[in-house]
Amino acid sequence: MVRLVQSIGQVVHGKSEVIRLAVVALGARGHILLEDIPGVGKTTLARALARATGSKFRRIQFTSDLLPSDVIGVSVWNEESRQFEFKPGPLFANVVLADEINRAAPRTQSSLLEAMSEGRVSVDHFTHTIEQPFLVMATQNPLEHFGTYPLPESQMDRFLLRLRLGYPSRYDERRVIMRGSQFDPVEDLQPAVTSAEVVQMQDTVCQVRVEESLLEYAERVIAETRRSPLLQLGVSPRGFQSWFRAAQARALSEHRDYCVPDDFRELAVPALAHRLVLPGGSQGGYSDALSNGRAEAERILSGIVERIAVP
Repeated sequence: MVRLVQSIGQVVHGKSEVIRLAVVALGARGHILLEDIPGVGKTTLARALARATGSKFRRIQFTSDLLPSDVIGVSVWNEESRQFEFKPGPLFANVVLADEINRAAPRTQSSLLEAMSEGRVSVDHFTHTIEQPFLVMATQNPLEHFGTYPLPESQMDRFLLRLRLGYPSRYDERRVIMRGSQFDPVEDLQPAVTSAEVVQMQDTVCQVRVEESLLEYAERVIAETRRSPLLQLGVSPRGFQSWFRAAQARALSEHRDYCVPDDFRELAVPALAHRLVLPGGSQGGYSDALSNGRAEAERILSGIVERIAVP
């Protein structure tokens, strides 16, 4: 994991924590929602992650007229064999960038659900498995809501982490500007690991030990989100499982084969806040006032985490 973070850091400057969390999501077999304004490096991060792992990368520009078949593929009649053949869509890659995912209609958004949850796609009564490793990195602009379709709770729940890149520091921004627009550093990035090594890393994550007392602490946090009067909907069992797996991946990224309280505490907001629904139906990941809804969900969750004593 350290090699991956260092490799990606060569082209995504000054964002070591976001890069580390992206690698954690990959190790935990999760998916990432990048919620930030345009032009801060979201696409660069996705491409760099694919190059650093020697993986196949595909970018899908989500628009209002995009169809599910444009994403997952379509069955085509073959005159020679006299049968239908499945032609895979861009979803069949290792790292898929779903750019501006909230611009597509709900029908198209939902075409990602089976792939993100189970790593496979069902078309015309046949099931097609997606090659591992598989990671969807979706982006959306949190400040723009005209012509967009808010992601429903069921889809938000498929994302392991919600991350934000933010503006670069003055020094890092100057490095990007001086590099010039005609030079693409991602193209020169050499793989730090192979796809097979990534799969092996994912298998190792599942073996990271979590003590019973730490598991009970996590259970108390989850239970508090479900009974808090400040929330209409708390964290689902899938959300709890994702948080647990992300904590294991973070421990491995710190060269440990066991979890400590900080593995859970540091990942609570990026792993859980977007799964919460505020009273009135406003979601922690998307609301009428996007930034305010997100900030409120994060504030409530941070308060819960701070109140519950760690073992």
